[in-house]
Amino acid sequence: MTAVENTENTENARAIAWRRRRASAAKVWHEFARTKSGLTGLVLLAVIVVAALLAPLLTDESGLDVTKAAAGPYQAPGDGYLLGTDVAGRSVLLMSYWGARATLLVGFSATVLSVLLGTIVGMAAAHFGGWLSAVLLRFTDFFLVLPSLVLALALGAVLPKSLWTIVFAIGITAWPTTARLVRAQTLTIEGRPYIERAKALGGGHAHILGKHVLPGVMPLVLANTTLVVGNAVIADATLAFLGVGDPNVISWGNMLHEVLANGGVSRGAWWNVLPPGLLIVAVVLCFTLVGRALETVLDPQLKGERS
Repeated sequence: MTAVENTENTENARAIAWRRRRASAAKVWHEFARTKSGLTGLVLLAVIVVAALLAPLLTDESGLDVTKAAAGPYQAPGDGYLLGTDVAGRSVLLMSYWGARATLLVGFSATVLSVLLGTIVGMAAAHFGGWLSAVLLRFTDFFLVLPSLVLALALGAVLPKSLWTIVFAIGITAWPTTARLVRAQTLTIEGRPYIERAKALGGGHAHILGKHVLPGVMPLVLANTTLVVGNAVIADATLAFLGVGDPNVISWGNMLHEVLANGGVSRGAWWNVLPPGLLIVAVVLCFTLVGRALETVLDPQLKGERS
């Protein structure tokens, strides 16, 4: 067989593999679209994310400056302020709108860090085995035993207060669950005949992990990721509410912290509490709906229970 024929065979194999992936993705999307709860959550999430991205174009950021606030503190809804004002006289509606940017940024960034660490650790522990697997599993168990919120609070208190400190604190404490899931799925995949065939043909670790194992674990990782984002949003709001977040960044958790720290609750300023609180619940609920729907589509056992 000539070099040209080898090249053509390789290109044909890649084209076939690409078509199969597209067909598989189309099938998953078709089944996901049939789940009304998951589709509803996805649409609402898309609206919230797009609205947050368009905030600089649709609103005036100068309204967040306390030196330019024209209204009184804790002004009730009405008189040009649909959701009232905060202790500094700023519009609660504007703050809630801009708070979505910081909250979603922390949620997505911390999830990327967490899922990346969990996927690497889980695949390595399952594929290599031996002493490396033992060390990685003990390392994972150590983080599983420690209360993640307490550890995140400790990291947030020691490190400089910034948005990326919160991202690091959440991401570095939330990865063990993903690692356990990926390890179990990797062990299942590596027990299949085509993995043994790839090893017999001389496939190295990088080839087996990159070409066979990673595509097999990605669907479950994707489903788990949507749930991790919801947990990260809750963790961000909790840390900010406890005063660990950056006070110069407006987020939904910081809004709740400010109203509690400045006596807004005792003054009955419910309009400072409900908007960020309900937005946190709505976003987490949407991510949960999408994650559960993806789990149902991608997990054969859950799919069978649904049918």
